[in-house]
Amino acid sequence: MLITRTGQRETIVSACPAALDFGLRPGMAAAHARALVADLDVRDAEPEADAAMLERLALHAARQWTPTASVSGPDGLWFDLTGTTHLFGGEARFCQRLLRFLERLGLTARIAIAGTPGAAHALARFGNEAVTLLESGRETQAIADMPLAALRLAPEALLSASRFGLERIADLYPMPRGPLARRLGLRTVERLDQARGSLAEPIVPVVPTQAPVVTLRLLEPIGTPESIAQVISDLVDDLVTLLQTRGLGARIVRLKADRVDGEAQHLAIGASRATRDGRHLKRMFALKMDGLDPGLGIEVMHLTVPHHEPLGAMSAGALLETSRKERDLAPLVDQLTSRAGPSALFRLSSQESDVPERAMRRLAPLATPKGWPGWKRPARLLKRPERLSNVVALLPDHPPRRFTWRRQDYRVVAGDGPERVHGEWWRNTQEMWAVRDYFRVEAEGGQRFWLFRRGDGVDAPTGDLSWYMHGMFG
Repeated sequence: MLITRTGQRETIVSACPAALDFGLRPGMAAAHARALVADLDVRDAEPEADAAMLERLALHAARQWTPTASVSGPDGLWFDLTGTTHLFGGEARFCQRLLRFLERLGLTARIAIAGTPGAAHALARFGNEAVTLLESGRETQAIADMPLAALRLAPEALLSASRFGLERIADLYPMPRGPLARRLGLRTVERLDQARGSLAEPIVPVVPTQAPVVTLRLLEPIGTPESIAQVISDLVDDLVTLLQTRGLGARIVRLKADRVDGEAQHLAIGASRATRDGRHLKRMFALKMDGLDPGLGIEVMHLTVPHHEPLGAMSAGALLETSRKERDLAPLVDQLTSRAGPSALFRLSSQESDVPERAMRRLAPLATPKGWPGWKRPARLLKRPERLSNVVALLPDHPPRRFTWRRQDYRVVAGDGPERVHGEWWRNTQEMWAVRDYFRVEAEGGQRFWLFRRGDGVDAPTGDLSWYMHGMFG
């Protein structure tokens, strides 16, 4: 049993399973525990050593399992397992592997995987199973019957809740937000929303290597956008100098702003290619300044580079005006990605397939496409071919003269084709005899479409002669 001393009072902070069987609980006075059990093995708690151990475990996790690992309070860890568990055979097998690893270290644990950090925290500490796998979207039901302490509320909020007769998390669901915030504090509302998934709770990961860090402590708190932008600009200049000294380029830069009320604000920017261009980094932070809440004022600001890559000297091109140095698209890609989202930008590249919708794939914005079909293809290809109705066409080799698409009638004035495409029987047995005849047609309004007919018009197994819209030119 571990105890901590506050003045003359000794309080239990941790108890082994045998002590729990005797009715001893964390938070109980040590004198009361000794009165219940005479031969207790009592030792002093070492919170600093515990914190160091958790930090080492988080760093190990960041190197071996997931890049986003963080310490959660005095007795837990948070892992963001998005896109990583398939490397270990799925979530269930990863949890079993983690339990065996901790057992070899002499540690016991309870693991919960959920769609929100708050729900995972509650299930791991107040659940009954060693491993809990919760489907995303079911957090509200899963934590409903748990005590309010599972929401990580402050002791003052828990005391106020007991006065109002609120015991379970479900008791908070029907309460209006205004009265709930007045009675239990705004932090209670935030914790409830975070656990249920309606409010984001970012995990600030540990950095497994000595990351470049620059810090600026201010003589007076700042809160205006102009002053914050100026401090960020000074920090970026210092960071660029540090990166040049180490021969590194930043891929991710995190800003941490410590407010006078003790809260910390975080911003992060990412680069599609390693960079130490100060102007570009300042521009990226300017695009995200709205996400920084200065509160009553900011007194310390830090810039950290958790993800960096080696970056040597770069050629600036010849001094002659005739030099043709290619422009770097990475800064433009970073700014557009910051505005539109990471999935909005991509390049198209061809891949080996006879079927048009399988012949293209998306690449990263800065990747180099390989190849391109030599035959004519529409500028816009529909994700799935859409069936046409009221089609009038002569079989077997003529384009349609009329058709209806998306409830609009079209009259064809010119057409070209057919271009025959066969199914890929080695991928799908249903495509053994499949045939598509593609036509390029122009309607009366000037629209140019790419249509195809299923079947060759002679043999029935090749298709049912239905017509489909697959793309648009221009």
